[in-house]
Amino acid sequence: MSRFSEALGLKENESPFPWQERLLDRFVEGIGTQTSLDIPTGLGKTSVIAAWLVARSQGAALPRRLVYVVDRRAVVDQATREAERLRAWLDDTPDVKTQLGLTNSQSLPISTLRGQHVDNREWLDDPSVPAIIVGTVDMIGSRLLFEGYGISRKMRSYHAGLLGTDTLLVLDEAHLVPPFEMMLQTLATQDDVFGSDSKLDDLIPRLKLLSLSATGRSAGGEVLRLTDADQSHCIARRRLEATKRLSFRESDGSKSLPELLAEEAWSLAEQGRLPVRVIVFSHHRDVAQKAKEAIEKRARGDKKQGVAPVRAQTGLLVGARRVHEREQARTWLETYGFLAGSGNVSRHPTFLFATSAGEVGVDLDADHMVCDLVQWERMVQRLGRVNRRGDGRASVRVIVEWIAPTQKQTKAIAKPTSDRNQSEAADARKYADAVNDARRDPKHKMNVFRAPLCCLPSQGDAYDASPGAIRHLKLRADEDEQLQAAIQAATSVPPLRPALTRPVVDAWSMTSLEKHTGRPMVAPWLRGWVDDEPQTTVIWRRYLPVRENSSATENKRKADATEFFEHAPPHLSEMLEAQSQQVSDWLTKRAKATLKTPNESPAEIEDGAAHANPLTRDSVVAIVLGRALEVVNMLKLRDLDVKGDDKKALQGVISNGTLVVDERFGGLSTSGLLDDKAHFDDQLTGDDAAWEATGFRVRRSDDGLPSQDERWRTSLKFVSRTTDEGEPLEWLLVEKQQALPTSEDARAIARTEQPLSTHQQSAEREAGRIASRLDLPREYTRMLTIAARLHDEGKRSARWQNAFSAPQDGRPYAKTEGPVKARLLDGYRHEFGSLPIMMEDREFQTLSPDLQELALHLVAAHHGFARPVIRTSGCEDAPPSALEGRARDVALRFARLQQRWGPWGLAWWESLLRAADQRVSRLLDESSSKHAASDEEGGEHTDG
Repeated sequence: MSRFSEALGLKENESPFPWQERLLDRFVEGIGTQTSLDIPTGLGKTSVIAAWLVARSQGAALPRRLVYVVDRRAVVDQATREAERLRAWLDDTPDVKTQLGLTNSQSLPISTLRGQHVDNREWLDDPSVPAIIVGTVDMIGSRLLFEGYGISRKMRSYHAGLLGTDTLLVLDEAHLVPPFEMMLQTLATQDDVFGSDSKLDDLIPRLKLLSLSATGRSAGGEVLRLTDADQSHCIARRRLEATKRLSFRESDGSKSLPELLAEEAWSLAEQGRLPVRVIVFSHHRDVAQKAKEAIEKRARGDKKQGVAPVRAQTGLLVGARRVHEREQARTWLETYGFLAGSGNVSRHPTFLFATSAGEVGVDLDADHMVCDLVQWERMVQRLGRVNRRGDGRASVRVIVEWIAPTQKQTKAIAKPTSDRNQSEAADARKYADAVNDARRDPKHKMNVFRAPLCCLPSQGDAYDASPGAIRHLKLRADEDEQLQAAIQAATSVPPLRPALTRPVVDAWSMTSLEKHTGRPMVAPWLRGWVDDEPQTTVIWRRYLPVRENSSATENKRKADATEFFEHAPPHLSEMLEAQSQQVSDWLTKRAKATLKTPNESPAEIEDGAAHANPLTRDSVVAIVLGRALEVVNMLKLRDLDVKGDDKKALQGVISNGTLVVDERFGGLSTSGLLDDKAHFDDQLTGDDAAWEATGFRVRRSDDGLPSQDERWRTSLKFVSRTTDEGEPLEWLLVEKQQALPTSEDARAIARTEQPLSTHQQSAEREAGRIASRLDLPREYTRMLTIAARLHDEGKRSARWQNAFSAPQDGRPYAKTEGPVKARLLDGYRHEFGSLPIMMEDREFQTLSPDLQELALHLVAAHHGFARPVIRTSGCEDAPPSALEGRARDVALRFARLQQRWGPWGLAWWESLLRAADQRVSRLLDESSSKHAASDEEGGEHTDG
């Protein structure tokens, strides 16, 4: 418990909450496959990460990886902050670090949604050490289901294998995504369907689920709740009894919802005289923006009315913001005291306007709150964002808008009764009648949403909305069917969802098939069948893979551009996700503005020459990528200047895809939001060298020669401009950053030449180390090390050595400096060529038939192929008929092993060999970066 207090960052006179202590005890004893944590907001649910870490250090039988999942609407995630704090604590606590199996020079691997660890995939490096991954429902869910939004097909089984095994999956705010929770429950509890053969159960570490919720809605399993001991804890009691006096204000239609929200917020600050923090929630982003503008107008004062200006601060917390700028949002929240525990106090009235993005994933705290009325579970979340620590007396004003008046009715209501003409009087009367009908209708959504809140303890016209009161209301509902029905009616109805079946998972797991008629989109298993608007991800790039003067076919242009994005893939840090309709509107407005005003880009390339080509109607300004990073469409500026049905068609083109936009097109505000009036001045793009998170850069070159900067290595040369005869005039060079090998292929690339025998011996040792750390049985350890020793035998082929420009002396090499001659390689897969050599190995032949099968598959699949197909092209070690038979054996072997080990179990085995192979390559890179004395640069590289 003392270590736990340290991990929580508590002071000497402070102690963990009793529920936290019980959770730690439960972790030490061994958590079940499915557990739920029903704890009110404000009592530190992210402390589950610290409890897991401390329990692991004490030898608890817990999964090695903790995956913390937040909803995609989260703009600032508190889990990232907690993970970073715990990483720093471990670095200062070497004994706990050692107990976790980390070396003194090794920090806890974390991959998060923001900051310096944004989606860095450190957790892939070593499956035997603990790691923390923070991700969204879509990010984690798609990778778990072998889909992997935004990652290449050959990496999908690697991600799935490590997420679906040996993982404690913590689902925050589980009530927001019941389909995802139920899908995870199926995976955690139905091992007979998705797991390995019963005789092998103990070999594959299980996935376990911990659902977090503050609303009481849970999918079942073991549920941990507060007890009387928590009520007696002084800090917990203060937070549970935090004063939150809730009152309603009904709209009569004379003022718009944004105006009402602003009016109530301004009154809570006593017309700007009090230095209070007020959070204003609204369902729609445009309402939040207009309410913010209304407050800012009040703060400017009115000279004519003799109202002095007020120094007030306003902030906007909404979704559809580029991840890179979310750090700015977090800084603003902390500066003005809206992050719980920040300790910062504003000397002026400060207002934060938030949508659902502020309801989840962030420890917001304000003195008072104003909001519109929404579903019960969302109201509970919102109430947890005010007077969070129980140090003040919060007022909560809830606006009830029965019916939004029409434009004519609004104009009529705004006039004094005596000034209305006959038609206006009729409009005002019609609206008043509609409001009265709504008030009398018990089934009207406002009455339904308000009903549970009106069951809270009241004093006068105000209700007690403290966490304790809400908790007691839920406890009462367990005994009161009428109250339970009222809460249920006010709660969002979970969307219908498809059942998770083994045939569907098997179809997803065949990742080396580009197309599969039985492979559905995974979205319904993550969020159910919903009517939500489809989403589009937008990123901005300085350089798009477009060839000038090219006579290539459209399919060829798309294929070449697809290869470009495999080397320079979209990265989480540069993404902005918004509704497709919103993106479509933005595109058309921005296109009209661009065509009206000739564009001149201020962008410059590395050598200082201006790249100021103005956009024309025929310029490709955006490229649409599919889920597998394949280029679906190339949109010219004229394609975006549309309206009516053509605009609807455009929305269909970009729906559920990634839109890569030319920076010259602009449209991004300095705060990271879509803005059809904004240019792209002095803002970074993901292909800039200064954008370090991606691990690559793109630069324009007139000669195609590699950089003289030893920190960068050329990964791909893309011809961007040719002569009329097709001769290259200009290249785009994709260069990987040596010190940050976060891209998938770069992990398997060495900087310097390395003999094959040296590489395979290193891989054998690394595989043995991983197997030892995982406590694998002796025969499985032997199998893994033998596979590692033989995994690259196919590189002995003269074709491979010549294609990779291996030096004649010292052949065969596993790693070369290139350049790669792709035509000589002719599609040859060295993994395929390794199989017959492996089968002749004497030590391999001593393995049991079952382990021989597994070893052969691991070698065939160690670059993401053989699930179930692998190419035979370029292989010359046997006649074509024999090669076809070998490829058929590869596919049938995959099917047998998948049945034996289960989809995630087989992928886990693959991940062990892949991790060993890639880790020794990365260590070689790090070593050569530190000690290389040569000034020569390598040429193009691939993963071979």
